[in-house]
Amino acid sequence: MRDLGYVEGQNVVFERRWAEGRNERFPTLVAELVALNPDVIVSDSTPAALAARQATASVPIVMINVSDPVGSGLIASLARPGGNVTGPTDFGTETAEKAVDILHTVAPRATRIAVLLSDNPVHPAQLRVIQDAARKIGLAVLPTMAQMDKEFETAFASMGSQGAGAFVQLGGAPFSTDRQVARIVELAAKTRLPAAYPGRLWVQPGGLLSYGSSAQYRWQLTAPFVAKILKGARPSELPVQQPAEVELWINLKTAKALGLTISPSLLQRADQVIE
Repeated sequence: MRDLGYVEGQNVVFERRWAEGRNERFPTLVAELVALNPDVIVSDSTPAALAARQATASVPIVMINVSDPVGSGLIASLARPGGNVTGPTDFGTETAEKAVDILHTVAPRATRIAVLLSDNPVHPAQLRVIQDAARKIGLAVLPTMAQMDKEFETAFASMGSQGAGAFVQLGGAPFSTDRQVARIVELAAKTRLPAAYPGRLWVQPGGLLSYGSSAQYRWQLTAPFVAKILKGARPSELPVQQPAEVELWINLKTAKALGLTISPSLLQRADQVIE
């Protein structure tokens, strides 16, 4: 925003609310923001965007980290959003299929792949994509729910009892805070489960691999939407923008700790390899 001429305390004021990875808090937090009569609301996740859209049809909403805005009912179409919601989307649903293929390449002995998901409204669509991708290569999928931090350990125990040999991590709350990410990565290491994650945030503290668009890049796409709305543009007239980049991160140290060999061809494809 600073690069676009907006400096906090000078010509723009930011009011921040944080749900701490708890989706049920969004309606209350959004109501607080709407009561302030803001010029625009930025919502970081599908549950946050849905709560904002339900709370107001007049305040412009710029969404970010929303995988399926059309399917979620937030917009009419990418080219013509309609309503009061627009912004950049991500490839969370599209990349889920590729993540299964990559994980199978890295951990070919795993015939059962668990999927760690929550009550996030976009997760059912992502799960279906993963199930279709797994079916094509003869893998079984084990959906495993964890709707809050205290359920993580139970979820991993369930994966083990069902014979999971690897797992795919879906994004969004309650998997979004640094503490939650660190705990999941820790449990994956403890149970020795190879995993594919939705972004580099997971690989840096020790996750095996990630495939998805960069969160930093998506935030960079968000600022111009906010600036245009502050200058008078209508959300309904601003086409939703999809990231042009998808990146693959691999943590070679974690692969070695799990006894996995990453092929040279896959390493060459990686945008970042942590050694």
